[in-house]
Amino acid sequence: MGLLNFPVNIPIRIDGRYKLQEPIGSGSYGAVYKATNLISRRVYAVKLEPHSGGASTIEQEYHILKQLKGQPGVVRAHWFGRELNFNAIVLDLLGPSLQDILAQRKTLSPSIVHHLGDQLLSQIQYIHSNSYIHGDIKPQNILVGLGDQAITPYLIDFGVSKQYRNSATGDHIPFRHARRSHMIGTPIFASINSHLGAELSQRDDLESLVYVLIYFMRGSLPWLQVDRRTRKNSKSSALNMKQTTPVEALCCGFPAEMSTILIYTRMLSFSETPDYDYIRSLLMSLQNDSLSPADILSLIRDELRLPNSHASTHNDPKSLCGGEAQFCGSPLKKRVTNCPPPPPTPAHL
Repeated sequence: MGLLNFPVNIPIRIDGRYKLQEPIGSGSYGAVYKATNLISRRVYAVKLEPHSGGASTIEQEYHILKQLKGQPGVVRAHWFGRELNFNAIVLDLLGPSLQDILAQRKTLSPSIVHHLGDQLLSQIQYIHSNSYIHGDIKPQNILVGLGDQAITPYLIDFGVSKQYRNSATGDHIPFRHARRSHMIGTPIFASINSHLGAELSQRDDLESLVYVLIYFMRGSLPWLQVDRRTRKNSKSSALNMKQTTPVEALCCGFPAEMSTILIYTRMLSFSETPDYDYIRSLLMSLQNDSLSPADILSLIRDELRLPNSHASTHNDPKSLCGGEAQFCGSPLKKRVTNCPPPPPTPAHL
């Protein structure tokens, strides 16, 4: 879509410097466009949100990103303001989302999932250290960088993020229950406590991260399959299956440590500070000890890009992993193999 196809009320320029190009994404907040800086000729991303006169989610995102700036995996925010009837934020342009990549590749190998998990865990720990929780960790909100940052995952979209403690005093927010209809996040990857309407804290970001990592390796989740069949009642069906699917079934075929991580995150109390180093040590089980660092880097670069007809084949993950990309991990490490069956789909679905 070019400029001639833009809705008539969309501004052509932002802050006089950024000329909008084609749209590259959308969501409940509005839309994201490519934009060229007319002075430097650099390309950026511009997120537009209709100005309603109320609280602006992208203004909140701008202030959070300014507070988090400087950390690897945190996108840089350059400008925020109002143009015509829109709030606008100018961000560094990033590459595809991991959902886009997974849609083409179906699964990611455990070695790549370890790379992603380790970096995302560090980013979440950094966000938490600044008194914020992300609140909506999912593959669509994880993008890879461009150029020399092409193997770096970036957590984006802080529109539902909130402070879980007072940054001045360090006091944790009190626990409370809201109505289930006020669930924060995306049902497929939200924590059980989020489904139940509980106030979110650090534990919920980590439980969502585990679901995302399992999703990368499996290519699906049991409650996602139910949701795709029924196309309805997604929140209740996802909650029911998260509560009834045995952890061993969910992590079947993966190192036993993945089950341990999920159990650990679910057992954290509301105000408890997670042991990030403990989780990081368990993620090490996904590494493939038979691959050299150079092979692992090649594998990462190959998998974290959208496949195309001109892609090189000498770094094919299947060739590096003995012909089975899905379970390319640590062949000598104990895996969960005695897997209980998943629960039946609820009859009312």
